[in-house]
Amino acid sequence: MKISVFGLGYVGAVTSGCLSSFGHTVIGVDYSETKVALINAGNSPVIEKNLDQVIAAAVAQGRLKATHDAREAVLGSDLSLICVGTPSKKNGDLDTSAVKSVCAEIGEVLRDKSSWHTVVIRSTVLPGTIRDIVIPELERASGKKLGVDFGVGSNPEFLREGTALDDFHHPPKTIVGARDERTGKEIASLYDGIDAPLLVVPIEVAEMVKYSDNVWHALKVAFANEIGVICKGVGIDGHQVMDIFCRDTKLNLSPYYLKPGFSFGGSCLPKDVRALVHRARSLDLDLPVLSSILPSNEKQTTRGFDMIVQAGKRPVSILGMSFKAGTDDLRESPVLELVERLIGKGYDVRIFDRNVSLSKLVGANRDYLFRMIPHVSSLLVESLDEALAHGEIIVIGNGDAEFHSLSERIRPDQFVVDLVRVRDFRKLDGQYNGISW
Repeated sequence: MKISVFGLGYVGAVTSGCLSSFGHTVIGVDYSETKVALINAGNSPVIEKNLDQVIAAAVAQGRLKATHDAREAVLGSDLSLICVGTPSKKNGDLDTSAVKSVCAEIGEVLRDKSSWHTVVIRSTVLPGTIRDIVIPELERASGKKLGVDFGVGSNPEFLREGTALDDFHHPPKTIVGARDERTGKEIASLYDGIDAPLLVVPIEVAEMVKYSDNVWHALKVAFANEIGVICKGVGIDGHQVMDIFCRDTKLNLSPYYLKPGFSFGGSCLPKDVRALVHRARSLDLDLPVLSSILPSNEKQTTRGFDMIVQAGKRPVSILGMSFKAGTDDLRESPVLELVERLIGKGYDVRIFDRNVSLSKLVGANRDYLFRMIPHVSSLLVESLDEALAHGEIIVIGNGDAEFHSLSERIRPDQFVVDLVRVRDFRKLDGQYNGISW
């Protein structure tokens, strides 16, 4: 393909060099005379292992050159990758002025271009940036229409400085955000031959994936550091602890616990977070990440409560009371917290959970339930039919398989509040709301 790359900083230089090595013809565009001169002389404008050799080979073979002229680049290419910087403003917001400026430049050239052109944002931008800034600016400057005269997509990068070329050739995934099949296929074809999962998704999802990745990486660093601080405070080798932690790829380093849903509960997680935070405080250690876990969890419970309140003061049926499907463990179940708040606000509540039998509950589990809701026996119903007959608001409290296929049994006057993402219910137009979706 013939490709123009706008911005020859770290991402743009690596992208230009690597795409050239695939056999694509690349024109790099940058305002910096130094960067343009370096590329055209076969040198890398950034320090990155082996990039000098890649760029030198591409320039020598006529597959890569650089210019200041946006017009030359757009008219000489079929697809433009925007790799300009998006730094932070003083208030923490993203500065997208360079993205907007480049879109205006490209749009002005598209006004005089008769053939289809695809514009792809590779810069890191917040969800909605392409919709609210890129597309309007391209249409304004070009006088043309998205989907008729040009395509727009998102292609976030996942490059680590120092290993960028290896990351480019062996990525964990390749993400293509597109609104139409033509644009999605065109962007995807840039990476033919790369052995990695290729996912074509809505543009906003592609924009958000990069942020979820980077914030997760930041959170991991902060988490490991705070664990290390506690370990040092009590005379333990933090590296040894985290080495063992990282050997667990079933739960610790895995997809488990990484899906949006309701608050966590049970006999372990709340208690252990609470204990570790208390120990840190007793050692006069300030650990904001660990200290924020329980308050964040409580806010998710409040979000669930607010969703029910917003649906109107009507009879409520809770499906699933234990903190996890397939158990009768009610200790620190966020659903019980939800029930307690609803009762306090005067809601008429009924609860169905096939796994919870008052006659079989014993010990701390039973004590916790009756401490939270002393008159719980009057709220429990024995069948799903009873629960569905009572509630005008149906709250799915855990992921029991029995609740996965109820959509056809929901009456027109009922509204479903889903705390666990039961997919079958999403087709209930206007009668369904999920807590984080």
